[in-house]
Amino acid sequence: MAVPAHDQRDWEFAKQFDLPIVEVLEGGNVEEAAYTEDGLHVNSDFLDGLNKEEAIAKIVAWLEEKGCGQEKVTYRLRDWLFSRQRYWGEPIPIIHWEDGTSTAVPESELPLVLPVTKDIRPSGTGESPLANLTDWLEVTREDGVEGRRETNTMPQWAGSSWYYLRYIDPHNTEKLADEDLLKQWLPVDIYVGGAEHAVLHLLYARFWHKFLYDLGVVPTKEPFQKLFNQGMILGTSYRDHRGALVATDKVEKRDGSFFHVETGEELEQAPAKMSKSLKNVVNPDDVVEQYGADTLRVYEMFMGPLDASIAWSEEGLEGSRKFLDRVYRLITSKEIVGENNGALDKVYNETVKAVTEQIESMKFNTAIAQLMVFVNAANKEDKLYVDYAKGFIQLIAPFAPHLAEELWQTVAATGESISYVAWPTWDESKLVEDEIEIVVQIKGKVRAKLMVAKDLSREELQEIAFADEKVKAEIDGKEIVKVISVPNKLVNIVVK
Repeated sequence: MAVPAHDQRDWEFAKQFDLPIVEVLEGGNVEEAAYTEDGLHVNSDFLDGLNKEEAIAKIVAWLEEKGCGQEKVTYRLRDWLFSRQRYWGEPIPIIHWEDGTSTAVPESELPLVLPVTKDIRPSGTGESPLANLTDWLEVTREDGVEGRRETNTMPQWAGSSWYYLRYIDPHNTEKLADEDLLKQWLPVDIYVGGAEHAVLHLLYARFWHKFLYDLGVVPTKEPFQKLFNQGMILGTSYRDHRGALVATDKVEKRDGSFFHVETGEELEQAPAKMSKSLKNVVNPDDVVEQYGADTLRVYEMFMGPLDASIAWSEEGLEGSRKFLDRVYRLITSKEIVGENNGALDKVYNETVKAVTEQIESMKFNTAIAQLMVFVNAANKEDKLYVDYAKGFIQLIAPFAPHLAEELWQTVAATGESISYVAWPTWDESKLVEDEIEIVVQIKGKVRAKLMVAKDLSREELQEIAFADEKVKAEIDGKEIVKVISVPNKLVNIVVK
């Protein structure tokens, strides 16, 4: 655009060839770098003192007044190859007639569905297998003109661009979905999709949705409120000295190192995307068979932040299995009682609060970490309060549903599935420490640490401190010069 003061590429070009750099927008030091933010115009004649938006409006009006130009919105739309030569896919409702014309299938014949067949072999003509199905393919118009249905089918993008709308009212045979239901459910709260696939899918889904909005079919301009791209689970791979990846069947392990079977070169082990060519794909069916589905679920959610790409680890899988074993032993071996002694009040309510909030924010790894905190605390107690046992089982259910269901039937014994039980709640008052630790110092040195009720007065703290056996022994036979008490912190005794 030849505005070096406000375009980095132009600025670098101007610097290299010693061209003048004239400031047009205030706000930066254009001698040091291009200023690309908004600001007031300078050195711009009748645009001086205006920001970008105001200046654009004024210059457009000036051009239109002079007959030199006009405002126009341009779209970067391109043709989209929308046809596929395969059986699976939405059929395209077009009929091509022998007189050279093409028409849409009459609305009374919609929706057009794929013919049921076991013959989905290639047609041999470059067309989809639908070309083999003459009973479905060939049609005759009322005036006797013969025609053929379109044999191309739509790509997978077609169905995936609007399925979320149909979920709202899947059995409606009269329209896409009921208007009141669309208003109730749209827009979708959160869209989860990997970065590799979400870009195009999100683009197409938004295009379809905005088109339907313009037609008045849907009530919202945007289909999704929030986008979240999950990370990728990486497989074990190996690289040579050039950084090239080597398939795992070309690698052997010797003395703790990895070597290329054919060249003998020592390789570096490094995580990379799972792929058939590298032969580093982990088959989830094999993992489920060996460890169980719950272990796989817990491990995947505990690997790290959901949006991070993390390498697969057999050791991590073992750790998740051991955790679930501890959960099972806690509930089945611990004495479950109906009376609460209060020992787990704080950690239980902290766990309910943390897991609830972290699931909402999709921080599944930290939610599981908090569940582990509760298990550790509960294992230190002789008995487990029944309401806390049931609440904990509910909290772990989203991560280990099969184990949770079994434990729920053992503890609750109602016959009702855990899936239909209301989510547990926490008590804010139980999140506050009832007791705190204070230190007792004698001549500035810590001689005792005491657990006391919170917010005791100075006099009460002193009374407790002087009653402690260690403190008594330290001050026995000595003159007390001064006592300093700081509530919730310490008691300092000065003696001589």
